[in-house]
Amino acid sequence: MPLHIPGYRRYVTLLVAVYAALWLALAITPFDRHDWMLENALVVAFGLGLWASHKHFIFSRVSYTLIFIYLCLHAVGAHYTYAEVPYEAWWQSLTGQSFNAMLGWERNNFDRVVHFSYGLLLAYPLREIFLRVADARGFWGYFLPLDFTLSTSALYELVEWGAAEFFGGDLGVAYLGTQGDIWDAQKDMACAGLGALLAMLITAALNAWLQHDFARDWSESLKIKDARPYGENEIARMLNEPRGPQR
Repeated sequence: MPLHIPGYRRYVTLLVAVYAALWLALAITPFDRHDWMLENALVVAFGLGLWASHKHFIFSRVSYTLIFIYLCLHAVGAHYTYAEVPYEAWWQSLTGQSFNAMLGWERNNFDRVVHFSYGLLLAYPLREIFLRVADARGFWGYFLPLDFTLSTSALYELVEWGAAEFFGGDLGVAYLGTQGDIWDAQKDMACAGLGALLAMLITAALNAWLQHDFARDWSESLKIKDARPYGENEIARMLNEPRGPQR
């Protein structure tokens, strides 16, 4: 088990401690306390899920590091509200130049960066789950993390919309963070999907270089494993099966 690998437990404990310290520091005086609470609701649920499952499923150090980086970015966004993260002021104090002007941005794009990071940083941990739980192989080991990223991004946008409608007012506007862009939800999902696609392309390139049976594994994953049609045929088969104990 990974916990018995030298330095593994210490490394994971260090990540947890650093994140907890950052989270607590940013929790003291957030820009908008109510928005901060909304932003952290899913983080608390995610953390509880990781804790509850750690006895049965332990990620690699690579995955825990990627999760840690993403959660740190989210903690910063939750502290300031995503639309108000002062990265422009930080960059100007360091370089004397405008970061937005350098990239041609006309709005605060910290939220887009974090959506992109959601795909880029969490696609690999998702891949670990699909490989080790669903036994996904070849093509499916790269496609399913991308698919899951896009579907959960869409689900989050629906939750965000629902929360904004429910709470309304300044809190709803702060949580939604569209900044007047009518295509904000679609762009957020596109950023997440692009990040996941990039992560899976990098992973596939590394595996193609290091994995001797990469081509065969990919080919086998696309072969039909059962030529029989399902649907109504499978329903009929199940209906015709004997039920209950045989006497």
